[in-house]
Amino acid sequence: MTIDFDKSPDGLVPAVIQDSETGKVLMLGYMNEEAYRKTEAEGIVTFFSRSKQRLWTKGETSSNFLHVKQMLVDCDGDTLLIKASPDGPTCHTGADTCFDEVNSGKGQFLNYLQAIIHDRRINPSDASYTASLFQKGVNKIAQKVGEEAVELVIEAKDDNDDLFRGEAADLIFHFLVLLEQKNMTLDDIIGVLQQRHDKQ
Repeated sequence: MTIDFDKSPDGLVPAVIQDSETGKVLMLGYMNEEAYRKTEAEGIVTFFSRSKQRLWTKGETSSNFLHVKQMLVDCDGDTLLIKASPDGPTCHTGADTCFDEVNSGKGQFLNYLQAIIHDRRINPSDASYTASLFQKGVNKIAQKVGEEAVELVIEAKDDNDDLFRGEAADLIFHFLVLLEQKNMTLDDIIGVLQQRHDKQ
């Protein structure tokens, strides 16, 4: 799907900016074709400012740039969704978002990591640790999950928060690998949690 700038009399289309990690909507701006091409080429979000009547790169004065991760066009071809990584607060007021929401929570990254793990399974590389786990099979992957769980329990009894966080990250990573090996996703597990919650 390509964007149709001719649908609007002024040649502008709305561009919704979403944090690529948290999923929070950061702001809404407008782009003409020139702003779109500049954004696409440079990887930094540029709008057409209706008040200034010129191209305006978000962050050109504050240095709070929006780094493009993905650009999507809606089903009608007249609205953009841009997933981006912000350098700082997005709103000119200093708020995280233009809707005065706190932009926190990086749970979306797990979905991104899950996609990477899936790719390592279907497009294996000799240099990939993840691919090597899939080559060893479910028993080895399950063993790694068990080992990481034990190491996390051990670190939980000590007072080194950095080591605890590291072991927790290792456990989550290998758990995601095991889910992929079992042809499951986080959504499958979250669905079970939701069902249990609904029964309470």
